[in-house]
Amino acid sequence: MTHSEQNIKVGRYLISPLTKPLENGWYACSVSIRSGAGSAMTDRVLRLTRLFRDKVAAVEYAVAEGLRWVGHPHPAAQTA
Repeated sequence: MTHSEQNIKVGRYLISPLTKPLENGWYACSVSIRSGAGSAMTDRVLRLTRLFRDKVAAVEYAVAEGLRWVGHPHPAAQTA
C-alpha cells in the first residue's frame, strides 16, 4: 500500500511525496506534481528508483526530487 505524506505548495505546483513499504523492510518512493485546476489539471507522478531503509529518508528524497523538477532548489515552501 502506498502512503501519501504531507503536501507542499510551491507556486502553482502541489508536490505530494508518496512512500511504499516493501516486504524486505526497505521503502520505495514516488512524487506527485500537480498543477492547474478542474479539466486543466495535470498530475505527473515520478516513480523514483532509489530505495531507503527508513520512511523519513524516502519522503525527504521524494520532496527534494519534486522541488528539483519544478525548479525550486530548496524546501522553503509552504505546507499545504
